Amino acid sequence: MDRRETVLRSAAVVGTGLIGTSVALGLRARGVTTHLLDRDPEAARTAASLGAGIAGAPPARVDLAVPPSATATALHSWQRKGLAESYTDVASVKSRPQADMTRLGCDLPRFVGGHPMAGREYSGPLAAQADLFHGRTWVLTPPPSPATPP
Repeated sequence: MDRRETVLRSAAVVGTGLIGTSVALGLRARGVTTHLLDRDPEAARTAASLGAGIAGAPPARVDLAVPPSATATALHSWQRKGLAESYTDVASVKSRPQADMTRLGCDLPRFVGGHPMAGREYSGPLAAQADLFHGRTWVLTPPPSPATPP
């Protein structure tokens, strides 16, 4: 059997609140070059000051992007800009975003939904922790294949 290991070298985290910044801190702790994007540039700069990565868009396509809860519109926009090779999210709901992704014409084979089973009672980048997801389940929810009935 041919087992190929994919090494994640670069990522973009879109949305630098508690979850996004915690994801970025975890990636950075493993040596992944991480770019931080947020509609609030100050939030991205705050996350960067914590060591979560580089505030701003990457100069070239990254290996993985993690869009925010506005999954469908963010995914569509960032895919059109060629941000990443592959995409995931951390949104807690999946059905509606999946329908919106299909409607918008997102490149679904490059997207695998995700939802970490961890969090905190605090929000924002200052509440982030690099080990927030250690030992926690992270549910992956790939889109149904075209042959799969709804």
